[in-house]
Amino acid sequence: MKLKGAQIFIRCLKEEGVNTIFGYPGGAVIDIYDELYKSDIQHILVRHEQGAVHAADGFARSSGRVGVALVTSGPGATNTVTGIATASMDSIPIVVFTGQVPTHLIGNDAFQECDITGITRPCTKHNYLVRSVEDLARTIKEAFYIARTGRPGPVLVDLPKNIMAAETEYDPAAIKINSTLESSPKPVSKKFVQMMEMLKASKKPLLLTGGGVILGNASEELRAFSRRARIPVTSTLMGLGAFPGSDPLWLGMPGMHGTYYANMAISHCDLLITIGARFDDRVTGKIDTFAANADIIHIDVDPSSINKNIVADLPIVSDAKSALEIVNRMLKDHSFTASDAQRKDWLDEIESWKQKAPLSYTQGNSVIKPQFVIEKLYEITKGSAIITTEVGQNQMWAAQFYKYDHPNTFISSGGLGTMGYGFPAAIGVQFAFPDKLVVDIAGDGSLQMNIQEMATAVQYNVPVKIVLLNNGYLGMVRQWQELYYGKRYSHTDMTYQPDFVKVAEAYGMVGLRATKPDEVEATLKKGLSIPKPVLMDFQVCREECVYPMVRPGASISEMTLGTREMIN
Repeated sequence: MKLKGAQIFIRCLKEEGVNTIFGYPGGAVIDIYDELYKSDIQHILVRHEQGAVHAADGFARSSGRVGVALVTSGPGATNTVTGIATASMDSIPIVVFTGQVPTHLIGNDAFQECDITGITRPCTKHNYLVRSVEDLARTIKEAFYIARTGRPGPVLVDLPKNIMAAETEYDPAAIKINSTLESSPKPVSKKFVQMMEMLKASKKPLLLTGGGVILGNASEELRAFSRRARIPVTSTLMGLGAFPGSDPLWLGMPGMHGTYYANMAISHCDLLITIGARFDDRVTGKIDTFAANADIIHIDVDPSSINKNIVADLPIVSDAKSALEIVNRMLKDHSFTASDAQRKDWLDEIESWKQKAPLSYTQGNSVIKPQFVIEKLYEITKGSAIITTEVGQNQMWAAQFYKYDHPNTFISSGGLGTMGYGFPAAIGVQFAFPDKLVVDIAGDGSLQMNIQEMATAVQYNVPVKIVLLNNGYLGMVRQWQELYYGKRYSHTDMTYQPDFVKVAEAYGMVGLRATKPDEVEATLKKGLSIPKPVLMDFQVCREECVYPMVRPGASISEMTLGTREMIN
């Protein structure tokens, strides 16, 4: 049959199983929007293109499916860059479709023209400019294939207006994609024999896991491995939830704001098995002292991540699921099950660190501590909520004081650290899981970055909840200024800000506020029970800091714990 490019676009999305997209219309994509009007694909009208990409990203992280955003050309396209870079740093599978001026005008500085493929080349896994309608269907199918295969990531497809209006014969059975563009590596079996030998010789093994375990759907395999071999687990920010936060073998997050006992375990282990993590600088601290006593096994689907920051004694190129399936099968075949007795000395040492410096804070009667709000949220939800976060202190407290027992329940911008991510991401999560409780833990600085998406939440009656930890500062920058810059709070004071309750109400949301500790629980219970979008403004201690903290350039075994220094 003969179809227009815009009709082919809709057909291809449906063939990829897409039922929800996030977007913002404009002249260059008006033909597509005309076809969307006739389609049963759910289009969510955001209020800013960055919000569209973050919503698609949240949809992808929570569901494991490819998220989709659609925007117009020029400024519509450039407004997606932050969202694309966010997805790229965290390896999130999204496809972003941008409008473009007609092909004969490209290079003429036409109205709302920009070279979006050139602009996004450094932060996409791959991108395309479609130059003929005959290439359109294959390009869209390749984009989805590349986004989800191997190490996932964002793909951009630029769609000139005349290509969307042109016609061509469409036969989905005849479309062949170039599957060699991306493929998952096959793990080498002899590497796992060596890994087993290293594990059997180890007295103090430790698992360090990252987002690759979640993206690789390997959480069950990780849990089986840890429990059979009695290996404690620490996880990067992106890997939270892959291993249960309530499990006795769980050590919390390592690194700059990690737990004392996770950092000490890394510093004292004799074998560090790292799966699906890239040794980010916020995790490693000073490279020379990171896991200095350990042999390091590094399993990652992306060969470019291995030996990039930390040199591995045993590098294994594999996706997390395949690798852990092999490991668990070998453990079973060799009847290898470690006992508590075998690990007693190691687990006792870790327990002593837990007792020495647990995550803690002091909640008085007058001022709300932000950690108290997070703990109460966990207590009330029993850990059943999907949590998104903004970036900064709110993000770290959410990582520390809420326990994540399941994968895809902690949704946050890790690598890029994008302020304004959490709220539109929460909207995307809620569309992926309309019956689940979705909570954005926010700071007053981050929330204002994409506060306009309150209109999106209200228009579609998306019952997301915002837990606003309002300290009137750009809190994390202020913390650094307090600790390292003599309390010179240069342009971090945010006390001139709106009344967030009134802003929420102006958009049509429900607004609640708590100013005292004894109001926290009631405010949370009321806000979480209302089947509408709700903002809860918790006016928290203004100069509370996130601890533990490793100072920049220091070893992760050297941590500031509130008022004193703990050095191994």
